[in-house]
Amino acid sequence: MADREHRTVFVTVGTTCFDALVMAVASPEVKKALLQKGYSNLVIQMGRGTYVPSKVSGNATLQVDHFTFSPSIADNMGTASLVISHADLALAGSGSVFETLRLGKPLIVVVNEDLMDNHQSELAEEFAERKHLFCARPQ
Repeated sequence: MADREHRTVFVTVGTTCFDALVMAVASPEVKKALLQKGYSNLVIQMGRGTYVPSKVSGNATLQVDHFTFSPSIADNMGTASLVISHADLALAGSGSVFETLRLGKPLIVVVNEDLMDNHQSELAEEFAERKHLFCARPQ
């Protein structure tokens, strides 16, 4: 698969702390699944989180990188083959979600169940029902 080197998964949590999502995508199970699906790079924007994922994947064919914040994540989203984003569709996260949809990129939106109300879940599930994205939980 010649284009394998160019298949990147970009994960963004925005300005929030969403360690559950970062831990999930950095888990050996998810890394293995990404490799099996032909992805070669995993880039995680971890926001205010305290969990720091390992850059070592256990399998040298999956390159893992992470950062806390960037003035712009547009380049990351533009070069990604798949975007995984926090589901805050009503606040700051809407930029990531709507920009990914505008770019026509496959999108998995993950609901942060630690937040106070369920507006994320309701909005994400509505978008999923309309086949715009896939809605998931960290687990």
